[in-house]
Order: sequence, then C-alpha cells, then structure tokens
Amino acid sequence: MKLNKLIDSLNPVYIKGEKDRDITNIYYDSRKVTDNSIFIAIKGFKVDGHDFIKEAINKGAKVIIIERDIEIKNADITLIKVKDSRKVLAKVSSKFYDNPSKKIDLIGITGTNGKTTTTYLIKSILENANKNIGLIGTIGNIIDGKITKSKNTTPESLDLQEAFYSMVKSKKDSCIMEVSSHSLELQRVEDCEFNIGVFTNLTPEHLDLHKTIDNYLEAKIKLFYKTKNCNVINIDDPYGERIINEIKELKTKLLTYGIDKDAMISAKDINIKADGVSFSLNTPKGSINITMNIPGKFSVYNGLAAAASCYALGIDLNTIKKGLENVKGVKGRFEVIPTNKDFNVIIDYAHTPDGYEKILETVNEFAEGRKIIIFGCGGDRDKTKRPVMGEIAAKNTDLCIVTTDNPRSEDPKEIMKDIVKGIEKVNGNYITVESREDAIKYAIENHKAKDVILLVGKGHETYQIIGENVYPFNEREIVLDILKSQ
Repeated sequence: MKLNKLIDSLNPVYIKGEKDRDITNIYYDSRKVTDNSIFIAIKGFKVDGHDFIKEAINKGAKVIIIERDIEIKNADITLIKVKDSRKVLAKVSSKFYDNPSKKIDLIGITGTNGKTTTTYLIKSILENANKNIGLIGTIGNIIDGKITKSKNTTPESLDLQEAFYSMVKSKKDSCIMEVSSHSLELQRVEDCEFNIGVFTNLTPEHLDLHKTIDNYLEAKIKLFYKTKNCNVINIDDPYGERIINEIKELKTKLLTYGIDKDAMISAKDINIKADGVSFSLNTPKGSINITMNIPGKFSVYNGLAAAASCYALGIDLNTIKKGLENVKGVKGRFEVIPTNKDFNVIIDYAHTPDGYEKILETVNEFAEGRKIIIFGCGGDRDKTKRPVMGEIAAKNTDLCIVTTDNPRSEDPKEIMKDIVKGIEKVNGNYITVESREDAIKYAIENHKAKDVILLVGKGHETYQIIGENVYPFNEREIVLDILKSQ
C-alpha cells in the first residue's frame, strides 16, 4: 500500500521526507522489522519504542512514526510526528488491512469477571446457528479451529487487525472478543467497529493502571460508544446501571439482562447443583428451560449475557438453548479435574475479590467435606486486593494454603505476607508454602474424604512468571501426576 494513502487522515504534527512510498508492512516491535516497512514508536510500561528506532532503520524500516522529537540524519527515511502514536498505530493498522472489523459481526465483551466463559457460550450458540466463528481472548485466538496464544487478553491493535483480516480471508462471519480495560484505555480497539457490546460486571481490578474504580468504569464505557447495533448490559450490577444511564441517549439499541431486577432477558426458577445449573430463560419472544453444565449463580449470569447477545442477533430460543447446553466447560473456569478418588479438585482463574466470592459461594452450595483453597497473588499488580482476597478466602474455607501465583519482579514472600494479613484479620486457618507445586502436593497428600481442593488464580495458564523468567507450569498436569504417584 502507498504511504500517502495510509496516512491521509492522520493530521500529523509534521512529515519530513518522501510520502510516495510503497509500504510492505507495519511494526511496533523493532525486532520484527522487515524491508520497506513502517515502524511506529509507542511507549510501553517498561520500554519505549523511541529507543529502538535505530535498530528498526538498520533492519529496513523506511518510515518512522514518532510522538516525541527524534533526530534522524538518514535522508532516505520518512519521519512523521503525531500527537498519539498508539492511536495512529490502530488507525494505520486498520487501514492497512482494509478495515476488516467492518466486514464481520464483531461482538465485544467487557467486565471484570465472566468474559472468557461468555465468549465460549456465544461461540457455541452461533456455531449451532451455522455461523462461521472466530474468537479472541484470554485463552487464545481461535481461527479455523487453531488456537494461537496471545500475551494480552486483547492483542495490540496491529495484531488485532491482522487477526480480523485472517478471519475475513477465511470467510468468518462473526468474531467474539474479550475487550479488556487495558485495550480500551490504551486504544488497542480504536478503529474497531462492534456490532454488539456486552457488559458483565465491575469490581475493583487493575487499579495499578486506572488508580480509581471510576477511572476503571470510564475505560469500560468506551466500548459502548463503539457499538453500532446493540449494547447488552447486566442491570443487576450497580455499575451496569450507571452505564445504562450514561448511554441511554445513544441511537444504539439497549438490551438488559439480570436475575434480581426487571430485565428484558432474565432467569427465573434457578436450581444450582454440583454438576450444573438449570433455570427458565425469559425473553420478550417467550421462555425456555436451560440446563447448563457449569454450576453456580455466576454461570446463570454468563448464560444470560450470551443468550442476550445472540437474541440481539436474531438467534431463536431453541438454538440458544442448544448452544448453552452443549458447553461442557471452559478450560480453567471452574474446571473439575477427574481424580477418581473420594475428593474433588477444581481449577479456576479467579484473581479478584469478587471472583473469589463467586466461586466460593458456588463451592459452598455442594461441598460436603472441608474446603481447601490454594492461592497467591500476582506480583507487580494491585497490592491493595491481596489482604482482601486473603480475608475472603479465610471466611469461606477451612484451610488456606498461601503460595505463589506469578510473582514477577516482587519477592514471593512479601506477596504472601500481604495475603496473610487479611487471613489473620479474621483468625483464618492457613499455612504458607512458597512453591506452588509443593502446595498442591501437600493438599492432595493430606486430603480427607469429601474434601474440595480449589486451585485459584492460574486457570488456563501453563506457566509461572518468576523474576524475568517464564517457567512451564501446568496445574492440571501437576495434579494428575501427583494422583498417579499415590
């Protein structure tokens, strides 16, 4: 594509050099740069792309886009200064790939908890409606049945547009996508056109980035101004009500869902068991009974979010029912590991206070023996939630085994001390075992009949980040290996 076509709507601060160039690719990572490409320097949390411009030029970049002044003496380089290089990365990427999000039904799901499961529930419903689906989220991006890992819940804008382009090429008609607050705040989804926007819930999270819950909310709300067809909002959540009040004047349709309040899509006659949950799904076009294979009240909310989204797309109730009931579970989301013994092991990705409360509430509904929770907290993340999560865990279990999660650059022992403060506040029963594998082994080897052992925080992840290193760590395999050795 010609450079002048790519940048014709940018309104740059200045351009120095040739504009009539052929561009073969776009990069924000200097290590990947190829000949005749654009390198866009963006400032990250740890590194600044402006510091790698020389490397990008040495690898063949002919156009450099910056947001702070850099002197380049090479006359063969086109230098473009803009006010916001992140926003420009999104705009240029979308144009380079011919605005692919406008060519598929893009469904965006935002909220603190429930995003991943809701995407898989929607995927199942739409596949039962014979739709050709792509998916982007925490577990990975799915195109043509292949899962590609992504380091972010929502990829960087360039990677996102490339994924959409791949979906368009493979004739996908829909993409279901988790939309994180980071992606909204950091403009990764700028120039994405959403058909449906979904809000699940909001509880304190990512305050290391957003600083306040109100800022966190404002980041989430940005999604609903990008939606062209319908916004689907959880009316039971107090922040859902705030979103409704803010966006009610938009021309976009509004569809509410909930259990407790008067919602357009609602669940009644809820029956929660150890192996699932049943309820009556009520809509303006009638009601139908649903039996889902994932237990808990949170599963009802996820099911409602998925049902409401597909209802907004015109999917009939029988197809919605079939799609919801076909999902046997989602990896790392209240995943029951088969032990073939007299106790249960469950793996869940919960990593917020609200997430802890929801899964422990579910366990309380069916647990017959002791409830044992193994958990830690991530390093280099919001420290204020650590004692809160410790307190919630202690109040709702018989034993807390405090261990590591992804400590990153922090001292694991200090993270564990922060958690223990909350446990001791309520005189909870706990032990500390720094090695997560040893913690799992301790719980299994010391189990009693009918115990429920809950491994929380890692979920689908198959690694641990300790310092600067990433180590293989698959909790499911670790549990199965320990069981085999007994």
